[in-house]
Amino acid sequence: MNNLELGKYGEALAAKFLKKNKHKILEQNAKLKTGEIDIIAFDKADNCICFIEVKTRIGDSFGLPREAVGKERQHRYKNAAISYLKMRKLINSKTRFDVIEILDGDIIHIKNAF
Repeated sequence: MNNLELGKYGEALAAKFLKKNKHKILEQNAKLKTGEIDIIAFDKADNCICFIEVKTRIGDSFGLPREAVGKERQHRYKNAAISYLKMRKLINSKTRFDVIEILDGDIIHIKNAF
């Protein structure tokens, strides 16, 4: 499986996981002027919009997947989220930035990751 296929596989697993855990998927692979967001979901339990970065790896020889979400990526994600919220007229909505880490098929949902 190449990196693109692995990424799509991980995003599909993450979306299924989120749906099972009281999230409504609003968009996947949202392409905005300021960047791309893997999954945008509404968390019914916390009543907030979640901007979710999905990181998938087989093996940890390059570190944990969550470690790939550095400050630069976080900054781009925040800018993309602001664009999305402005575009949808949701700027005053409660929001959260999460990371879903998939390592060897195990899913870890890190809420408020940054």
